[in-house]
Amino acid sequence: MKKTLACMMSLLLILSCAVFRTDAAPEAALSLSARSAVLIDADSGNILYSKNHTEIMEMASTTKIMTALVAAESSDLKRTVKVTPEAVGVEGSSIYLHEGERITMEELLYSLLLQSANDAATAIAIAVAGSVEAFADMMNERACEMGLEDTHFTNPHGLNDEEHYTTAYELAIITAHALSNDTVREIVSTYKKAIPIDSDCNPRILVNHNKMLRLYDGAIGVKTGFTKRAGRCLVSAAERDGLTLIAVTLNAPDDWQDHTKMLDFGFESYESLLVAEVGAFSYALPVTGGQEEFVTLTNTEELRFTVPRDRDKIECQVETFHRFEFAPVHRGADAGKVYCFYNGEVVDSSVLICAENINRINDDSSFLNGIFK
Repeated sequence: MKKTLACMMSLLLILSCAVFRTDAAPEAALSLSARSAVLIDADSGNILYSKNHTEIMEMASTTKIMTALVAAESSDLKRTVKVTPEAVGVEGSSIYLHEGERITMEELLYSLLLQSANDAATAIAIAVAGSVEAFADMMNERACEMGLEDTHFTNPHGLNDEEHYTTAYELAIITAHALSNDTVREIVSTYKKAIPIDSDCNPRILVNHNKMLRLYDGAIGVKTGFTKRAGRCLVSAAERDGLTLIAVTLNAPDDWQDHTKMLDFGFESYESLLVAEVGAFSYALPVTGGQEEFVTLTNTEELRFTVPRDRDKIECQVETFHRFEFAPVHRGADAGKVYCFYNGEVVDSSVLICAENINRINDDSSFLNGIFK
């Protein structure tokens, strides 16, 4: 394997992968109706735009994002649920469940997220936890696992309660977790769904309340919400060219327009930058006593992150466990890490492994290694 000294030394230094400016479009360029708003990168959770994003507010039916996540993580979707009296006639949006009706957990989740059905939310809570109160405890435990400090749930549907609240930012983080669940992600991106009515040949037709699915190119969800006290609440998400953005507005009279502005700003100002696919990054590390002078180290994970389109320097730095490897070197052995930096902070990293076997000089086993490797 021929490696030059220049090749070796270039990766002992910090590598410049790109050069660009940081003067991306300012937040002040967006004029929103929302009292509170945030736009985040779904993969990293980084804030790309914000307006009063840490203000504690009511969230109305966007609550159901957490309801769906907890249910999807805790219950068999094919399980049949028998509707209890407590889930019948719940105030607000409804699919008009009747006592004793049998419906699957999956059908309840579609009803929850498309029709925003409060009776479905209650049926889910009772089926999963035994009561609304116990299910709210599960929701709060899940919020704690996410590291959220300004979110608290008292019910699975979002009807008014002074102890039921969140912030735009923490609701965006909840949504990022929910979108990482394949079931929830599929449901929130569905525009229309037919589910059966117990003992009736005619199905229920559920139509997603989220107009962004039709209005915005690349939209993949997520959830609407409204009460007189909370105002119009909306969580949307869209995906383009590997970049997934989550927008949240609380108390926004013109929420559809607000979300279009935020998502447009995000896609125009940021991109998902692929530095290296798995196995595409390479680094030459010296080998002592080997039949080759260098071993190639390569990345085990994709190096990709979100950055402004107009940006400063991105840097990659390699740290190896040793200044050189002693032969024999075994393919797949951990040898170090590569770190990607933006504005002085690590934005991504990957373990580096040895990409090939290298035998010792005059090692009689080299012939057999060549056969069986």
